[in-house]
Amino acid sequence: MLRGHTWVALTGAGMSTDSGIPDYRGPTAIRATPMMFGEFVSSAEAQRRYWARSFLGWRRIGHARPNTGHRALVELERARLAGLITQNVDGLHDAAGSAGVINLHGEIAVVICLDCGERTSRRAVQDRLGRLNPDLDQPSVVGHAELRPDGDAVVDRWRDFVLADCLRCGGRLKPDVVFFGESVPKPQVERAYRLVDRADVLVVLGSSLTVMSGFRFVRHNAKHGRPVLIINRGSTRGDHLATIKIDSGCSETLASLVDRLAA
Repeated sequence: MLRGHTWVALTGAGMSTDSGIPDYRGPTAIRATPMMFGEFVSSAEAQRRYWARSFLGWRRIGHARPNTGHRALVELERARLAGLITQNVDGLHDAAGSAGVINLHGEIAVVICLDCGERTSRRAVQDRLGRLNPDLDQPSVVGHAELRPDGDAVVDRWRDFVLADCLRCGGRLKPDVVFFGESVPKPQVERAYRLVDRADVLVVLGSSLTVMSGFRFVRHNAKHGRPVLIINRGSTRGDHLATIKIDSGCSETLASLVDRLAA
């Protein structure tokens, strides 16, 4: 299906499990309820709860490194991989050296002010939060059940958490990622559609396709009669639209593709 054809990869949380970041809905996922965007903007209390948890979760997300699958996708650019659309916010495709990555849901390594739009490094904000909250309990290792793919970890002591305000205007800070209940920016969606339309095949990697932000591209490709290959552990929302479905992990399957296509 891929040899001799251009293709685009659409990646989800299952792509990063081998980097130590648990997924949302895979076979080993721990059930979690992420904060909705409307809840986040509704009160300072909700923002304290989110930022206390995100402060803790960053200890793993911020130190995660690209895995075999991420590195394989870089090598597969020699085998006509035309670009990447990712639902992940961990930045690991960029860190691995992939070209033309569309970060559909934003980047957890960037913080944006909701009031003036100023963008700041997450590491700088993390340092400020550490100075403002020196007594917050921080286990040296964040357990699997305590961490979520968006870096939102479970923490009990959040009510006294001190928020960091925007240094430019004093406004509310939020990681520059698309929360549940928030829309993907239209320019990002349009870029992704253009990329998909220029390719012969769409390859889904490690996504259950539960949310429309990713599923729309599978449905679009199928509607136009172009092949869809899904590689994911467990069932997905798009299985009935797949030309081929491989129930397997991303790292080992992509490593095999490198041997077959990019050698």
